[in-house]
Amino acid sequence: MTGTTKPGAHFTRRTFTLGAVGAISALALTACGSGGAPAASSSAAATSAASSAPATTTSLTMWVDAERAPALKDIAAKFKAEKGIDVKLVVKDFAAVRDDFITQAPTGKGPDVLVGPHDWLGKLVQNGVVAPVQLGDKTKDFAESSIKAVTYDGQTYAVPYSIENVALIRNTELAPTAKKTLDEVLAEGKKAVGAGKAKFPFLVGLDPKQADPYHLYPFQTSMGAPVFAQNADGSYDASKLTMGNEGGQKFAQLLADLGDKGEKVLNSNITGDIAKEKFIAGESPYFVTGPWNVPDIEKKGIKFSIDALPTAGEDPAQPFIGVNGFFISAKSTNALAANEFVVNYLSQEAAQDALFSVGGRPPALTASFDKAASDPVVKAFGEIGANGVPMPAVPAMDAVWADWGATQLNLIKGKESDPAAAWTKMTANIEKKIAGGK
Repeated sequence: MTGTTKPGAHFTRRTFTLGAVGAISALALTACGSGGAPAASSSAAATSAASSAPATTTSLTMWVDAERAPALKDIAAKFKAEKGIDVKLVVKDFAAVRDDFITQAPTGKGPDVLVGPHDWLGKLVQNGVVAPVQLGDKTKDFAESSIKAVTYDGQTYAVPYSIENVALIRNTELAPTAKKTLDEVLAEGKKAVGAGKAKFPFLVGLDPKQADPYHLYPFQTSMGAPVFAQNADGSYDASKLTMGNEGGQKFAQLLADLGDKGEKVLNSNITGDIAKEKFIAGESPYFVTGPWNVPDIEKKGIKFSIDALPTAGEDPAQPFIGVNGFFISAKSTNALAANEFVVNYLSQEAAQDALFSVGGRPPALTASFDKAASDPVVKAFGEIGANGVPMPAVPAMDAVWADWGATQLNLIKGKESDPAAAWTKMTANIEKKIAGGK
C-alpha cells in the first residue's frame, strides 16, 4: 500500500484509500456478529494459553503487503524465539486482499492474521471472518481515535498500529505564510501563478473515474455536510445520510465553480501521481495529501510546511482518518496463538516503531507516537488528525463511495447544469442502496 484504503478499494488516496486512501468507525448498517466465531481471549488468558501451546505443531500465517512485511520480520522472529511458534509472512496484493480473505477464510485457506485498514471492518464483520480482540488494559496505550476506528457495534476487532490523514502541504518559497480559509489559500495560489512563480494555484489529485471524496472531504465537512450523522459516542448512524443537506448542495456548487469549466482549480485530468509530480517540481504552492508523499517531497529538496486544512465554510475542515491494524481470522485454527501474537507482540513499541520506520505514518501506540513526533512533520499530521473523523466502515460504503465519487467528478467536469439537484439525486440514490443493504 502506498498510503488507509482508499475508500473501499475504489480510490487511491495513497493507493491503499486514501488513495486512496484519512479517517473510521463504530457504525453499523445492520446488527451483525462474527458469524458465531469464538471471541478472542483476554490478553492475560491469551498469554497463558499461548505459552502452553505445543510449539512443535503450531504456526501462524499472516497476510501482509510488500511495504510492511520487512518491518514485521523481527517481531515474528522474537515471537518464535520466545513462544516457539513460527509466523509465516505472506505478501499479498493489497487491491484484492480484502475480498480474497472474505472468500478464503471460511474454507480454511485464509490466514490467521490479516493487516488492513479499519474501513474494511464492516464487510469483514458482516461476513463473519474476523474475531473480536480483548485489549484490556492495553486499550489506554493507544490513541483514543484509533481504538474508536477499530471498534464496530461495541466490539474491538483489531490492534491498531497507524493513523493517517491528509493535510495541506505548502511550498514556503511560493507561499511564505499559512492561511486559514480556502479563499485565502486560493488567492495566494493565484498570486503565485500570476507572478509566474507557479503553474497551478492548488493541487488535489483526482481519480479519473470517481474524483476523490477522501481528499475533498475536509472541505465538505467545513460546509456543514458530513456524510453520516454521528451518535453521542462518535460512532456513525448509517441510517442518517446527512450530506444531502443545504451544506452539501453548496459544496456541490463549489466543486462546479472550481472545476474544469470554472476557475480550473480542480482539474479532472490531474491524478494523485500527477499532482505530486507537479508539486515536487515546484509548480504549485499547495498540495492536499498525506504523509505517504512527504518522503518524495523531501528528496526533491522542497521547503515546505504542513498546514491545517483551510476552511471552506463556517465549520472546521475535518479530514477522514484512516487506521491500519491487525485482524484475527474468526476461522483460525490457532486462535490462542494468533491472539497472543497480535495482542501482546504487535502492540509492543518495537513492532510499532518498525512499522513507522517503513511507512512514515503516525503510530497508533502513544509511546511510539511520542517518539515519532520529534519529527515536526509527524507531529503536524498527528495534530491535524486529532481533529479528524474516522472513515465509515459501514458495509454499504462501497456503494456510497461509487455514487459520491462519480457525482463529484461530473460536477468538476462541468457536466451538471444544476449542481444542487445533482447532489440531491446522488444522496437519494445512496439512501436507497443503504436501505437495501447493497
